[in-house]
Amino acid sequence: MSSLLIISFFFLLIVGVPISLAIGASAIIVFFAAELPLEAAPQTLFTGVNSFSLVAVPFFILAGDILAQGGISERIVAFADAMLSRIRGGLSIVSTIASMFIAAISGSGAATTAAVGASLLPELKEKGYDLDFSAALIASAGTIGVVIPPSVPMVLYAVIAGVSVGKLFMAGFIPGLLMGLSLIIYALYIANKRNYPKGELVSGKDKLRLFGRASWGLMSPVIILGGIFSGVFTPSEAAAVAVIYSFFVAIFVYRSLKWRDCYRIIVNSGVTSALVMFIIATSKIFGWGLAFYEIPDKMAAALLAIAGGTPWMVYLMITIIILIAGMFMETASALIILTPIFLPAIIGIGGDVIHFGLVLTVGLAIGMATPPVAIDIYVASAITGLSMEQISKPIVPMVILLVAVLLLLTFVPSLSLVLPQLMYGV
Repeated sequence: MSSLLIISFFFLLIVGVPISLAIGASAIIVFFAAELPLEAAPQTLFTGVNSFSLVAVPFFILAGDILAQGGISERIVAFADAMLSRIRGGLSIVSTIASMFIAAISGSGAATTAAVGASLLPELKEKGYDLDFSAALIASAGTIGVVIPPSVPMVLYAVIAGVSVGKLFMAGFIPGLLMGLSLIIYALYIANKRNYPKGELVSGKDKLRLFGRASWGLMSPVIILGGIFSGVFTPSEAAAVAVIYSFFVAIFVYRSLKWRDCYRIIVNSGVTSALVMFIIATSKIFGWGLAFYEIPDKMAAALLAIAGGTPWMVYLMITIIILIAGMFMETASALIILTPIFLPAIIGIGGDVIHFGLVLTVGLAIGMATPPVAIDIYVASAITGLSMEQISKPIVPMVILLVAVLLLLTFVPSLSLVLPQLMYGV
């Protein structure tokens, strides 16, 4: 039955069945084959989404959509551009720093790529930057959107693994900063090699003016993350606060959104949220099948046997599988499937579940910029009109850098655990 579960799942994927349906259908096939009561299927579906922590998911998705369409990102980008304009290739650095900052608001890689790309790519092209390189840089920087908190995948992992969302969020800061720093260093290298232009000198008065315009947006992560880590509200409540604050800024302060736009944004976010929630629900049935036939335990035993019980070898094999899965599967789906499979192996070698959550999140985030299933590249392609192949070539060195950061995080757990230990004492 365990073989039937896995084989049917991959067969349905190969023939083109959407992953959410493939997950659920493969589990239902096992229900029929094993003559299990079908009444348990809908009960398991509802159990899969019956978690207070999951309330954060649709709210963070909505906050990301408001960010992308509400004029908040444009003002943040303009301020960053003014501060870095005199550095050669400064706009490349701006795109990465803006991605890191906007990641602290949206919690979504695609939303981060869309917000920064729409604001910067036309200007980058106009000022003589290679469009394919610029699109690749923004797409790769978009991966930081799900690493620097808040993060939708981290919320999903916390629910599945039964760990603190706050601890996961705190653990994401240093990995996100390392990813951004690696891309900035590479962008500076390319800027000097290709002699990209310096920007115009911006006066102190104009910098203050741009800071004033961006200050409402800059306060977003301070309110969201400050509220979580100070204990004023939970991550789920923080997601709701993010939506309310973003709407307030976009409609009443910047006046970049009209009331008639709200309906369209809410509906689009609702559709996206429904897709994510459906994947979570069907994955609960799939996870039940995995647990019932002890597949995670068997996988853990197999990994430990192959690695000879060596922890670093287990981590290396799991990391490679994560990177491959990220290339072919959507982030949320891959996370929901891989977490219950690999978590027993990590626990078996004495690994930290918070650290593994970061390794899993970063590994799957890199998949967002790695063809063939690379949502960030698709977004950048839609903005620029370039083909996926044109963006995929210059993104290769950036992906290699991000993989190097992932390996560093994997084998130096303290990089992701130092902040949770300081904040929570564990």
